[in-house]
Amino acid sequence: MKPLFVYRSSTEHEVWKRIRVALCAYAYEIMDKPIISDAEFDRLAASVDLTASTNRPDLDEWFRQEFQPHTGSWIHKHPELPYIRRIYERFC
Repeated sequence: MKPLFVYRSSTEHEVWKRIRVALCAYAYEIMDKPIISDAEFDRLAASVDLTASTNRPDLDEWFRQEFQPHTGSWIHKHPELPYIRRIYERFC
């Protein structure tokens, strides 16, 4: 998947990684239509920095408590699942 925009800061890059990992987990876990390989997902999930703060403290805390890089099953509890679904429907 190619980025939709160029990151301007490390915070924007982290936000993009979290959106992307959520989108990939949604595609695999909910739609049963993977959009990247398991190995790519593992690399992406391992690159998520849970110590990084973004412009969304509520989602930062949610990721720190719920995100597990070895699985995508956490997507079922994502607080903005309708938003993730809309991204999937628009771009996948």
